[in-house]
Amino acid sequence: MNEDELRKRLEILRIEHRDLDAAIDALMTAGASDQLQIARLKKRKLKLKDQISLIEDYLIPDIIA
Repeated sequence: MNEDELRKRLEILRIEHRDLDAAIDALMTAGASDQLQIARLKKRKLKLKDQISLIEDYLIPDIIA
């Protein structure tokens, strides 16, 4: 993947992460009793966060101080 493709992928992952956050909040606010579903959504959200971090680390070079 080139840098432009990575940036597009990063934006898609960020949007999906925000959507999952909103879905989790909505389920918890509604008092959903399906804790398994909430746990799965949280796990997916964490995986997305890891993917976002990997891409950001690749796109933002380390600065040697």
